[in-house]
Amino acid sequence: MKKFNGPLSITASILLALALTLVLVGVGVLGFLLYHSPGALDRVTAPIRAGAEQAGAVCQTLWEHWSSQASAAARQASADIQASLRLLADPPPASDGEVQLVDGPVLPPPPSSSNGFTITALAVRNGREYITGGARDVVYYDQTAPAWADKPYGSDHIGGYGCGPTVMAMAVSTLTDSSLDPAQMAQHCVDQGYWAKKQGSYRSIVAGVAQDFGLTCTSLEPAETDFDSLSRALASGQLVVALMGPGHFTNGGHFIILRGVTLDGFVLVADPASSQRSLVTWDLELILSELSASRDSGGPLWLLTPQPR
Repeated sequence: MKKFNGPLSITASILLALALTLVLVGVGVLGFLLYHSPGALDRVTAPIRAGAEQAGAVCQTLWEHWSSQASAAARQASADIQASLRLLADPPPASDGEVQLVDGPVLPPPPSSSNGFTITALAVRNGREYITGGARDVVYYDQTAPAWADKPYGSDHIGGYGCGPTVMAMAVSTLTDSSLDPAQMAQHCVDQGYWAKKQGSYRSIVAGVAQDFGLTCTSLEPAETDFDSLSRALASGQLVVALMGPGHFTNGGHFIILRGVTLDGFVLVADPASSQRSLVTWDLELILSELSASRDSGGPLWLLTPQPR
């Protein structure tokens, strides 16, 4: 093996010897202080111990901060992934063939219905549209309005498929302190799993949104619903969500709100796809005869009651 005996090796040997000497001296001093003067040892090592404790505290703080942020990021990523999977999935039909789609012309109001423009009207207050005439004025949204008709409802759009979130936006904005427009409610319904791709909404949207916003939701049996019982419910300021089948409101399936009754025995509605149909009074028997035939998720009539204050 080749040996290096030049100036560099001599210098390295001297430095190594000095380093060892300093270590031995330091150990000796610490040993002396430990044996003869423990108090002095504590004073000498106090800055070192304080620095170590401070470094440990900094590391602990950094670890807790990083762990909290990592956990929050993981939860958000999980939520985003689940929302994306819901959008990509092709769920089963929302009902037995009833697509909640704004479709072609429907039957005109029958002669038994009366023109209610003197009884009910649309009014704008503080930039919000209301429909009047019931025990309480109802916040009115039209799903086909330019403000949100083209906004997304999952991978569909509100103007064509959003009667469910539009009706629930009206109910929540009227009966609670929350104020959501159809676009905001549509996003909420997608997040909560009430949207049904190319079908509109699952019928669970009514009871689900009611629970989400603190409303009491009670199923009504159509065969036991008459004008007197409906009048009592609506006169107290409650609202009834009705899922309609083919007839005067839709060719498929369509959510509307029953919002009041008149002295001459007609019913007031809020139709999210037609302000004109919302300003006409309707015969209760006609509405009951055109309800959806399905009885799942508490439908086709749901009574919404605000929580007592």
